[in-house]
Amino acid sequence: MEINNLEKFLAKVKAGKCPLGGIVTMSDPAITELVAAAGFDFVFIDGEHGELDRTTEMLHIMAVRGTDCAAFVRVPDSSHTEIKKVIDFCPAGIIIPMVMNAGEAADAIAAMKYPPAGNRGCGFRRGIGYGAWDVDEYWEKSKHDPLVILQIEHIDAVRDLDRILALDGLDSVLVGPYDLSASMDKHGRWDDPELCAVYDEVARKTKAAGKLLGAALGGDYAAWKRRGVDYMAVKGDDCAMMDGFRMAIDNFRKI
Repeated sequence: MEINNLEKFLAKVKAGKCPLGGIVTMSDPAITELVAAAGFDFVFIDGEHGELDRTTEMLHIMAVRGTDCAAFVRVPDSSHTEIKKVIDFCPAGIIIPMVMNAGEAADAIAAMKYPPAGNRGCGFRRGIGYGAWDVDEYWEKSKHDPLVILQIEHIDAVRDLDRILALDGLDSVLVGPYDLSASMDKHGRWDDPELCAVYDEVARKTKAAGKLLGAALGGDYAAWKRRGVDYMAVKGDDCAMMDGFRMAIDNFRKI
């Protein structure tokens, strides 16, 4: 929908441009406005970690309206209740963390689809411009909006990946390299052959299933490009600020 820039995001993917995203964990929506102004293609609003609540998530989503940046929200888990809290804010995508199996994946997908495809509640709100736009048109668009993005970040999920990828309504798999490596007792060992083989397997199967492949922070960026990643979150607000402060200190000390 135009309100969330999903069309712009998907157009970049289709053109082979690999949209880049910034992860936001801090509450001030000015951070998200800065992410958009810096030129990121999407903002990854992290409702799993950090201090964000329902109100601030809404403000972060609103902060990119009028830009070319799409807003994705990561909810705390796959439950219907957590998804319900943000879906009517009309983000471009909802990211479900730590999906462990096809059952959890199916529940999450159902929570994002109106009946008869799922069990999403009818609270149209922002998606119809608070009553200014046509409900029937919104209903049709909602069949493919927001993007359903499931995070594969545990080896148990990899073992059930074939069944997960076979589910109707799934748009994308987003690999969480840090958690996936930790679940294999190989935390941050990006060059480990067994770990790389698992990343390769997830990428190969996701692409073969015709789903969008994403990755979020961690590992060799060049390797993810070789795997055919369609989009990637490459920087977090905490790290970006630390990098900027350290650069300022270093530059001053060079005088």
